[in-house]
Amino acid sequence: MKVLPFQGRTLALLGVVLPLLALFIYVVLRSGPLAPVAVTVSTVEARPISPALFGVGTVEARFTYRIGPTIAGRVKRLDMHVGDRVQAGQLLGEMDPVDLDDRIRAQEAALKRAQAGLHEAEARQAYAQSQAKRYEQLLAAHTTSEEIVATKKQDLKIANAALAAAREELARVRSDGAAVVAQRNNMRLVSPVDGLVVAREADPGSTVVA
Repeated sequence: MKVLPFQGRTLALLGVVLPLLALFIYVVLRSGPLAPVAVTVSTVEARPISPALFGVGTVEARFTYRIGPTIAGRVKRLDMHVGDRVQAGQLLGEMDPVDLDDRIRAQEAALKRAQAGLHEAEARQAYAQSQAKRYEQLLAAHTTSEEIVATKKQDLKIANAALAAAREELARVRSDGAAVVAQRNNMRLVSPVDGLVVAREADPGSTVVA
């Protein structure tokens, strides 16, 4: 076996060590702590910030409306269910009107009678007024007596009183009719605003209180 001289062994060792050292330095500079840091560059722009909130909780409506009858009664029908969207003025259901429709028809008939009575009282008053005026003219011409003129004036007073009573009766019938109609309208369950049905506490046929 041939033994290399000292200088030859040194060169052979350097030939092995130097490539390994170069490889080590390359690795350190590329991926080690001395490696360059990658930097992303972008242009600064002014943009609005959209706030966001994340979390777990329960969503509650800011405003809630309880819709129900103004008087105790039985539910006739309900057209809405929980989760349905409704609009302002939309009919949600209706209470049983019982005899309100019959009372409205009766009030309509009473209104027609009161109007007819007023027309008759107006005609009687107009006639009594014309007669009183005519007999006053006859008295001035000395063709009738004061007693007859007094009678005609009394007839005019009676006609005026009857006319006032007929007007009061018509006003009363109208007021009563309006009250019945308002009560009938209150049987309609109407949504006051646009919204979402979150609860339904009654069903058709059940009795509810105001």
